[in-house]
Amino acid sequence: MGYGGSRRDAARAVGQVGDEGIDGIIDEDKLGLDSIYIQAKKWDNVVGRPEIQKFVGALMGKRAKKGIFITTSSFSADAVNYVSSIDTKIVLIDGKRLAELMIDYDVGVTTVTSYQLKRIDSDYFSNG
Repeated sequence: MGYGGSRRDAARAVGQVGDEGIDGIIDEDKLGLDSIYIQAKKWDNVVGRPEIQKFVGALMGKRAKKGIFITTSSFSADAVNYVSSIDTKIVLIDGKRLAELMIDYDVGVTTVTSYQLKRIDSDYFSNG
């Protein structure tokens, strides 16, 4: 998506036991002047406001102003409303949006079939 240079250099996973609620970090620019912190949840249940509040607390602990919360499920209306009411910039990516981004940026997907769309070349048929 254009963050921090190459895919390999732009982000790093940090999530593990004791990760303080941060699963990954993206360098927003190639110099690493600003970072975006990530929380990811592979859940079947809806992610509610309490989980988002924990993530906001983790961001405050890092003095971070930007975060992305990704889930394979969805977010409750209360979670979405909470994010829109706080100063910290949080982007919520649900399972549907995650799948769209994966397809758009060719991450974790493989092309099975491609099609060519053809049109008539009118210059071929001109009398000139």
